[in-house]
Amino acid sequence: MGLIDLHCHLLPGLDDGSPDLETSLKLAQDAVNDGVSHAVVTPHHLNGRYVNHKQDVLKAATAFQAALKDANIPLTIFAGQEVRLSDRIIPALDADDILFTDADGKYMLLEFPSSEVPNYAKSVIFQLQQRGITPVIVHPERNKQILNKPELLADFLQNGCLTQLTASSYLGTFGKEIEKVTTQFIQAGQGTILASDAHALSHREYELGEGIAKLAKQFGQDVADQYQANAKALINGDLVTMHWRPLKKKKKFLGLF
Repeated sequence: MGLIDLHCHLLPGLDDGSPDLETSLKLAQDAVNDGVSHAVVTPHHLNGRYVNHKQDVLKAATAFQAALKDANIPLTIFAGQEVRLSDRIIPALDADDILFTDADGKYMLLEFPSSEVPNYAKSVIFQLQQRGITPVIVHPERNKQILNKPELLADFLQNGCLTQLTASSYLGTFGKEIEKVTTQFIQAGQGTILASDAHALSHREYELGEGIAKLAKQFGQDVADQYQANAKALINGDLVTMHWRPLKKKKKFLGLF
């Protein structure tokens, strides 16, 4: 088995990931070239712009898997969603309109708004956990509020959430500040998995393999192996245990008057 990618936007025509089948097949080949053998395809859902209903994603994933076979691209895909945090999640669950990383519905990829951590986040997360669902917070390092106060992530880890860090963030594709915060999360044990979050957009290429290689070089092969073991556990619905420590708060420097 190669690398497992739990967050990517490969399905054609569903969101901002890929506009057509030709582009999706190219992305899939890029994934294979990057060392990926299994991927959960995760179009945006309930994010204010895209609504990708469960049955539509399942149908699209089945068709895309057939296209991958016809194109002789050795990538196995599973249908998922990147679910935006909102008050629409619980009704969607009641309507059986949510897909997870695993078939048993234990782990949900949960996306915060890009600019903030809403006040209602913990309430929604608590409701999910009451249903036996563990949220996996996607790319927290790119949330502006968490980027400014990285110590905020610990509150959600304390409440039982997991995290998906983005390989491109760790590699510096989104800038030095995001790279630094991502590295801090890894160093403190606050990352659960790396994923590509690949799109057919500039600076959203497949870099998962390079990210895992950097992880092994900087923090040791055992850490890189654990990240992939966690990805396998999330796709199988198995237990994931994190051992993390809080980050130190940024010091505030007061001017002299």
